[in-house]
Amino acid sequence: MKKLIEAIKANKTLLIILVLVFALIAIVVIFYDSGGDVSAGTVTDKTQTEIRLEAILSSVEGVGENQVFVTEDEDGIEGVVIVCRGADNIMTRNDILNVVSTALNINKNIIAVYAMN
Repeated sequence: MKKLIEAIKANKTLLIILVLVFALIAIVVIFYDSGGDVSAGTVTDKTQTEIRLEAILSSVEGVGENQVFVTEDEDGIEGVVIVCRGADNIMTRNDILNVVSTALNINKNIIAVYAMN
């Protein structure tokens, strides 16, 4: 072990190579621990806004099962997509638009509602 430490001290190139190897190993371990996904989030990750909207919509009469996707940037919400069982009913669709628009304080024209099959 002492000989290895002395060799590393004497040879700066070896030190750089060892540091790069350890860094590469760390990156590989992190990559595999994240399930192979190095993006900011996965499709299944739900924001708090989406979770809360799904809960609110579930309690609205006629909505039933639903999925919500909210697109946001640093300035605010850019769009909302809602897919739910009751969206084929015009009254339920109107209720959904009103609930989401009010809850998020956004214009209805950035909300898309689709019936779930």
